[in-house]
Amino acid sequence: MKHRGRHRRRRRGRALRATLAGTALALTAAATMISASQATAPDAPGALAPVGVSTQAGRLPLAERRVPEAWLDRLASEMGRPVGVSAVLDGADRAVRNASDCPAAEKHDLPVEPAATRAYCFAGSDTRGWRPGAVTTSGDADDDGRWGGNRVILSGWTRGGAGGGSLDGPAPERGLARVAFVDANDSARLRYTWALLAVPVDGGRDYRGLSSPLSGMVWYQDKLLVTTRDGDRDALYVYDLDRIQRATVDSGAIGRVRGGWAAHGSRYVLPAVGSYALPGGDDPRPATVSLDRSTSPDSLVAGEWVPADGDRGTRLWRYPLSRDPARSGLLATDSAGRADPVEAYETKTTGVRGVLARGSGWYLDRAAGGPGGHGTLWRQDAEGARATECGTDGTRQCWSTRPGSLSYWEETGEVWSQSGRMLFALPLASIDRALG
Repeated sequence: MKHRGRHRRRRRGRALRATLAGTALALTAAATMISASQATAPDAPGALAPVGVSTQAGRLPLAERRVPEAWLDRLASEMGRPVGVSAVLDGADRAVRNASDCPAAEKHDLPVEPAATRAYCFAGSDTRGWRPGAVTTSGDADDDGRWGGNRVILSGWTRGGAGGGSLDGPAPERGLARVAFVDANDSARLRYTWALLAVPVDGGRDYRGLSSPLSGMVWYQDKLLVTTRDGDRDALYVYDLDRIQRATVDSGAIGRVRGGWAAHGSRYVLPAVGSYALPGGDDPRPATVSLDRSTSPDSLVAGEWVPADGDRGTRLWRYPLSRDPARSGLLATDSAGRADPVEAYETKTTGVRGVLARGSGWYLDRAAGGPGGHGTLWRQDAEGARATECGTDGTRQCWSTRPGSLSYWEETGEVWSQSGRMLFALPLASIDRALG
């Protein structure tokens, strides 16, 4: 693929660590008392258990499938020339509120310890009936933290789940998926606009909405990879951030309509350029993903969803990303177009909503045990497991109430996540300090 000049080569030698703006926020969630139902700490899951990637338990090949270039070109010729991220940010017309202006009930969703150092909330009027599911940033896209000079956060949402989400796992409900493109250049004044995730159909003469819970996504170079249950075999869909299309008709419809193109009220459309398919049968399915820049090459890590009352552990996988400039942002594949994991593990932790890997450590956030309760954040490796703790009794249920995917912004050293309508960040160093 043709590489556009916005993407910068890695600058690991530069001193890119920025001083975190301000001190820790005086947030209501940080002062929330842990309820009696949380007093019993979950059992430690122990060390990660390596699983052979050639065994049935660890093997999870993903077959790459590309949308024909002719389809994408035909769609662009009908809809107009595609735009990039900068053009989308120029149209950001909605405000993400700072934590001080967010309702106390929503700030309760934030972690207790360690506390967020940045926190914001989406307006209920704009997200009612949508469930948040995934976060990635321009810190994933390029390790200088910018894309085309912009700092950007992408927040993924699924249609369905009143009040900003539910506590059960990513069940295969049929709901549209959209992404908020958040202009984060001014940390005190975040603004955003929506883009609908779509799939080209009819040879590129039209598109349909991606109908899938959105529980994980990674923006790497010029591609956005999202977890999906759209179809029997699709595991990840691939979107090109240089192929964003403008919707021309403000309508609840999707695709070609009288007078132009609609995107269920979103101003922009992202048509898929490819997907990664599962072998079939009863194979596990990645439910959450993140980027790991501590490996060579950079890698995509993935975790499956196993309910908290499941009778087995959760499996984790690592896939290398391609170094081929013609395959920017894609997984490394063999001659048959198959991406195979190079590492696999099993953890006794269940109910995992987000996964993050740095070096030998894997961070897993676990759903709360009941409505309103706080979740748990574990760090596991081959030696054992530790969780963040809070309170004099050392309770481990200190994380957000509705844990979501995790994303590490290397330039600032921050971990980003989302809980309900709250979007938040905190230093990875503060997480490590809070581990009991």
